Formats: sequence, C-alpha cells, structure tokens
Amino acid sequence: MTYRDFIRSTFQTLKVLNMKTDKQLQSNVIAELSWEQSINATKIGVEVSEGVVTLAGHVDSYADKWSAEEAAQRVAGVKSLTVEIDVKLIGLSERSDTDIAHSANNILQWTSSLTDDAIKVMVENGWITLTGEVDWNYQRVAAATALRNLNGVIGLTNKISVKPTVSIIALRSDIETALKRQALKDVSKIGVEINGSEVILSGTVHSWSERNMLRQSAWNTPGVFKVIDNITFAS
Repeated sequence: MTYRDFIRSTFQTLKVLNMKTDKQLQSNVIAELSWEQSINATKIGVEVSEGVVTLAGHVDSYADKWSAEEAAQRVAGVKSLTVEIDVKLIGLSERSDTDIAHSANNILQWTSSLTDDAIKVMVENGWITLTGEVDWNYQRVAAATALRNLNGVIGLTNKISVKPTVSIIALRSDIETALKRQALKDVSKIGVEINGSEVILSGTVHSWSERNMLRQSAWNTPGVFKVIDNITFAS
C-alpha cells in the first residue's frame, strides 16, 4: 500500500466512524425536540431513513410546528426533512379567517421594520399567505415571524418578494467575503453563481447550520432578489 492509498483509506475510515446511523440520528432528533421547551415532544413522532428525517403527529399551534422543524434542522447529520405534522386547534384558538386577517394586519402595522401597506394578507381556512414587495430579506422574515404565534393560524406561506435596490456588480465578492468571515469550513467547495439579481448556491456542506449560514449570507447581500439553493450534504 502506498502512502497515498494509506491516507485515502484512513480518511474513508474516519468518515464512516463520524457518520451517524439512522437510529442514532433518530435518538438525537427526539432529544432535541424534548429539549425545546416551547413544544410538546410527546405529540411528535420521528422516523429516519438514510439520513432523511420525517416528523409526524399533531400539535396545538403553527408556532409548535415551526419550532419542531427548526429543532430537527439543528441536529447534525440530518440530510433532509419531511414534515407531516397537522395543526389541530382547540377551544379559544379557533378563529374566523376575517378575525385572523384583521389581527395580522394590525400586527404588521406595528412592526417597525415594515412600511405601511407593503405587505398584503390573505387568510383561507386558517392558513395565511403573505404577498407584497420589500427592500430587504430581513423585512420579509420579520413579517412571517411577527405572525407565527397568532392564535388561529394553522400555516403560513411567505410569498413576499425582495426588490433589488442597488447594483450587483460586487455581489459575488460580497457573498464570498461574508462566507470567509463566518469561518465556513471549506469555502472553496461552495459555488456562487449570479444571474441578474438571482443568486444560485451550489456545492457541499457538513450540516444544516452551514447551509443556513450560506443562505443567510446570500440574502443579506444588497440587490439579491432570489436565492436558489442547490447545496447538498457531504456523505
């Protein structure tokens, strides 16, 4: 065996040792759900197949469902997430669509990062759909965050778009600098393609946190209208 073959064999062995089995991953996700005090983990089942995690069950609010998704994504080794959680409202949590829409509009008007009438709210059977146009992605996120805990909501679709406001000539440099600044493990394995005001991310990462860091770095760059995520997880 040559020295190069020895190094390659050792590297492959370390990769196998560092990989989690589906059973270990399931145990880790269940533990993370139990640690998240904002949800009742006993109502959520966890299945894992080849790193793909499926959450199923019933929760009392959309906020609980969202928190469960976030908790599962924090666990290292999760390659993909499927959510089959239903929101079952009980008692005073049930409200009419008109009532929910009025409350949502009032909340958005009091959200300081948003301009008046920038966002439109549609409610159908307890499901909120947001549309409109804002200057920055953080405003888009802020709108959804503000409504997440609203009583009567069973789901939310964020269709708010971000309008480009500045030149994107230095966009690639800005994104790559941000990735290096945030100490991504291997920025050379990440591809950043610019198509007008659209950013296409590709390459491999080791965790959901790294993937989210990449997406956030792209969205935080001025002029970005859309981010396409083609990132995969290293095996």
